[in-house]
Amino acid sequence: MSTSTRQAEPAPCSLEASAGVVNPFAAPVGSGAIVIFGAAGDLTKRKLLPSLYNLAAAHLFCDDVAIVSVARAELDDASWRAKIAEDLASYSAGKVDPAVRDWILARSYYVKGDFDHAPTYQRLAQKLSEVDTRHKTGGNRLYYLATAPEFFGTIVGQLGAAKLVLEEDGHWRRVIVEKPFGTDVATARALNTELRRTLREEQLYRIDHYLGKETVQNLMVFRFGNVMFEPIWNRRYIDNVQITVAETVGVESRGGYYDSAGCLRDMVPNHLLQLVSLVAMEPPTSFEAEAVREEKAKVLRAIQPMSAERVRTQAVRVQYSAGAVAGHKVQAYRSEPKVDPQSKTETFAAMRLSVDNWRWADVPFYLRTGKRLSRRVSEIAIQFRRPPTLLFRNTQVDQLSRNVLVIRVQPDEGIALRFGAKLPGPNVRMGNVAMEFKYSETFGATTTTGYETLIYDCIKGDATLFQRADMVEMGWEIVQPMLEGWSAQPASELPGYAAGSWGPREADELLARENRRWRAIED
Repeated sequence: MSTSTRQAEPAPCSLEASAGVVNPFAAPVGSGAIVIFGAAGDLTKRKLLPSLYNLAAAHLFCDDVAIVSVARAELDDASWRAKIAEDLASYSAGKVDPAVRDWILARSYYVKGDFDHAPTYQRLAQKLSEVDTRHKTGGNRLYYLATAPEFFGTIVGQLGAAKLVLEEDGHWRRVIVEKPFGTDVATARALNTELRRTLREEQLYRIDHYLGKETVQNLMVFRFGNVMFEPIWNRRYIDNVQITVAETVGVESRGGYYDSAGCLRDMVPNHLLQLVSLVAMEPPTSFEAEAVREEKAKVLRAIQPMSAERVRTQAVRVQYSAGAVAGHKVQAYRSEPKVDPQSKTETFAAMRLSVDNWRWADVPFYLRTGKRLSRRVSEIAIQFRRPPTLLFRNTQVDQLSRNVLVIRVQPDEGIALRFGAKLPGPNVRMGNVAMEFKYSETFGATTTTGYETLIYDCIKGDATLFQRADMVEMGWEIVQPMLEGWSAQPASELPGYAAGSWGPREADELLARENRRWRAIED
């Protein structure tokens, strides 16, 4: 664990732990106030409140914890608590335990105000002072910016002016910043500069909820804790790596935002490149935050920058047209609400990346992500090289299939190893079989949102799963050539793919040029 200030021993929690929520073996975090800016938004009711409930249900909060919400809605403490109870009933994955809910409500407070008005922060300071006295939160504070990105700098600046992020007398003050963290290299650097005028880097926690998923965290344990895998995790044995993040949904009510962002900005600099760095990183010297983050940063530095020519040949952008998803007809992207009818925003992106270091030289990393695809799935497929076929020259086996290690991130978290086995009978014939592990079957079903671990770690002061400033900027540097090349392309040249398919032929051709193909997700 990496911390910037010493944390007091946690006070006991008055709740009984609920089974099947989050890790029951972790210790409760210490005292502190959790302040949520933008508390009236979707992220809070759908993810943050259920996450806080799950942490409380799993006995991972001590009693000296309080939750202060800041938003512009005309509410007070009582009406806000009623809304929390309603949202928990609607958005919690499992049945809500009244005792846990009431424990949350008793520690929940509300501050009304605009994010750019100094009086809002004066009221917040007063409320936090009351909370410190009533709940013994010790002056420790976690600020969660669940707001639109344009408010990040404003809120942090106002917190600084009100001296609400000043660390003194052993108190810690930390800020979680949601994505998107910038829209290109220049804006990411500008935002980093703006935030660091007020905060030290150790106080900033740039969140990526993908890293809160159990399978993603398990990647390091899987690789470095099992001697059978790490020795073959290199160019000598691995032919290629494929990372797929597919969604069946369209843009829904986010047409205005999505049309200005697009698939590349929305998914690649954060989610997909984080997965690449975890797959490709060297063993860190320890699980300390800086040791892990430095190895991940080395991977991003080693990714070859794309030239304009490589963007044309090794990156694909397309947009979904009308089709059918799960048997239901859906409209084309340009017909979605709040989307420009002449939009040239991509809803699918695929690319070939090269990690130019000793371990991964000549091993392509293929990435694809998109909306309105055939299935909702996120997975990492490690495809191994084929063995020599000389042994099988006088058999019915004319070509050996590749061994594949599939790491499923969602929806069915788990790991499967696919390999060849002899089919029953007198002749030598081969078929593919699988050894498969599923989290739900081995450890029981859970009701996590993916945010629990990240919130828990931030309160502990463990930045392992959060991005450093340089990692954010390097992520944007990798995709910047694609952003520039695609922005100059006329809308009329933007290819399409039918909703409900696995994407366009151009993505298939990206691999076919090297005599490869995308792994069939259905198998």
